[in-house]
Amino acid sequence: MMPSELGSNSRVFFDSNILIYAIDEGSGEKCIAAREAISEASQNARVIISTQVMQEFYNIATRKLGMDPFYAKSLTKGLERFEVVTNDANTISEAIDISILNKLSFWDSLLIAAASQVNCDIFYSEDMNAGQTIAGVKVINPFDE
Repeated sequence: MMPSELGSNSRVFFDSNILIYAIDEGSGEKCIAAREAISEASQNARVIISTQVMQEFYNIATRKLGMDPFYAKSLTKGLERFEVVTNDANTISEAIDISILNKLSFWDSLLIAAASQVNCDIFYSEDMNAGQTIAGVKVINPFDE
């Protein structure tokens, strides 16, 4: 399923790196592509993130982008407009299996497990192999041409 084929029943999951690029105007073309992916998904599908994405977003915004913590907190709070999945013991167990079977880092596997848990069709990230399907979720890098 390509991003242009998203329908109202589609579910898409965003990795924190895509959300960070969307607020980092210094990232040039990646900022534009991230904003377009988020906008299209928001209009045409259910956008889902996890508590892990929110944690990573705040951490990256303050540590790597040097953002004021209170401003970063308000942006992180704004992510609640999306559906938020809480990682639980089952998510962690599934992530361990995904990590072992797919030779992925545990943290990337935890994101995939959360997306799979809520039946996402697409996982937007630049950190994994685009086009790959893991646990029923297709990885798409919005920066690939």
